[in-house]
Amino acid sequence: MNRSVFHLATFLLLLSLVLAACAPQAEPAAPEPPTEAPAAATAAPAAAEEKTVTIGFTASLTGSLNVESTRQNNALKLWMDQVNGAGGITLTDGTIVKFQSKFYDDESNKDRVQELYTKLATEDNADFLISPYSSGLADAAAVIAEQYGKIMITTGAASEGTYRKGYTLVYQTYTPAGKYLTGAIDLLATLNPDLKRLAIVHENDKFSTDVSTAAQEYALSKGYEVVLFEGYDTGTTDFAPIINKIEAAAPEAVLGGGHFADGQQFAKAMFEKQLAVSFVSLLVAPPEPSFSEIGDAALGIVGPSQWEPLAAFTPDYGPTGAEFDEAYTAAYGEEPSYHAAGGYMAGLILQNAIETAGSLEIDALKAALDGMDIHTFFGHITFDTSAEQHGLQTGHEMVYIQWQKDASGALVKQVVWPADGKTADATYPLR
Repeated sequence: MNRSVFHLATFLLLLSLVLAACAPQAEPAAPEPPTEAPAAATAAPAAAEEKTVTIGFTASLTGSLNVESTRQNNALKLWMDQVNGAGGITLTDGTIVKFQSKFYDDESNKDRVQELYTKLATEDNADFLISPYSSGLADAAAVIAEQYGKIMITTGAASEGTYRKGYTLVYQTYTPAGKYLTGAIDLLATLNPDLKRLAIVHENDKFSTDVSTAAQEYALSKGYEVVLFEGYDTGTTDFAPIINKIEAAAPEAVLGGGHFADGQQFAKAMFEKQLAVSFVSLLVAPPEPSFSEIGDAALGIVGPSQWEPLAAFTPDYGPTGAEFDEAYTAAYGEEPSYHAAGGYMAGLILQNAIETAGSLEIDALKAALDGMDIHTFFGHITFDTSAEQHGLQTGHEMVYIQWQKDASGALVKQVVWPADGKTADATYPLR
């Protein structure tokens, strides 16, 4: 090989070595991935499933029960809006539950209630049911709830009979009817131990009749004489014949009534006639804020209430009374009545059951309701779990209000019974 060729070959060899040294180095080969990667290392976190459940009910948008039913309905909606606004209820499996409603106008008609609750349970596939307002309408709905396997929370419905029919899925919010007027009789005994002659005059509907019958039995057991036990038809506006019967019987006190419209008219008729009685306690109407629209005819009237804004219960679950009062007033521009509080409580009871169960399964929810023992702004809530009267409310107690005048002469409600919860002494005699 001549020298020039040798030098050229040597140069080319050196050049190739330099270029090889300066070239970028390849990354080492990655190891083979495992056959199945650990889920935590590779799977993106799944978004929580959101489920919207339907609460079905009817409301008396029209008919004789419109006032009470509308307030019950308003507060149920308030509860639903608050739960949904707070993000819903999280179940054990991470599912987030929110609520929507499906409801119809029952026109305060019992026959329409059964037709509509059947529609809610079958065509609308409501997950849960809330009762219509009034014991009669709730009783008509309860049989449908049980027939189609739907849990129903009753509110605005106090008669015990519904819970003595062997139902297992119907749960009561209100104090039972048998205890509605017994506290008024106890109050009367403290005001005048010598008073003995009572007249009990009531609307001829299931609730009012049940309450009045229980009051009559209680009064007789306490040594009172019931000089008149009389019913009047639903929708009565002319109370003159009833007033005449009361006058003829000459009682010292009158108990009874029915619902808002008739109770307000009954109180007005007694005032206009200047009926000579010392004490009057009527159902449903007196606790309503609008009862005072009849002016001095409201003065001195006592009424049993499931709840009052003045009542100072200390809750261990849910909002305080002041918080509920403030929220309802802000939403609807009026003070909440006990009918409103009952509507809210129906939702709160269902909420607690779902949270306790951590599930929407009916058996788990039923167990949660059977074991419920909570103190709320509405009062104590527990249920009878016996076969004889399953679902009957056993924890909640009534308070009694009386319309009085404040220092400025304005009509105001005061809690006058029980003694440990009163905000004022009862006015006696009536006026």
